[in-house]
Amino acid sequence: MSDVEFAEEVLARIRRREKRYHERAFLYVLAAIEFLQERLPQRRHVSGAELAWACRDLALQQYGLTAKTVLAHWGIRTTRDLGEIVYALVDVSLLSTQPGDRVEDFDNVYDFQDAFGSDRVWARVAFTKDPERLEP
Repeated sequence: MSDVEFAEEVLARIRRREKRYHERAFLYVLAAIEFLQERLPQRRHVSGAELAWACRDLALQQYGLTAKTVLAHWGIRTTRDLGEIVYALVDVSLLSTQPGDRVEDFDNVYDFQDAFGSDRVWARVAFTKDPERLEP
């Protein structure tokens, strides 16, 4: 079986199991795991809260001001949704858990409005090079 066939088979299994989330949501969570692992001194099991924060950080890095909208389009509106996606990936054997891990570990890690809201300070974003205007 080729890598493409394997990926299509896994995505088909995910679609059959979980219809609440766009398939991009599953790929995004897998990318967030790698994003987090690259920042750790060594690869290890991560907690639900750690992964939820990594998902937020990656979304802000990749999608900036539209992060909340992009995630909502994929069906991700709470940190619990991230846990549901993780456990769907566990069910299709793409991820594994350790004793004591629970989907509830993702509950209320942060509020999406607070994490992605319009009042968020966007540091290091230059809106203009016009010397008459202030840059943040």
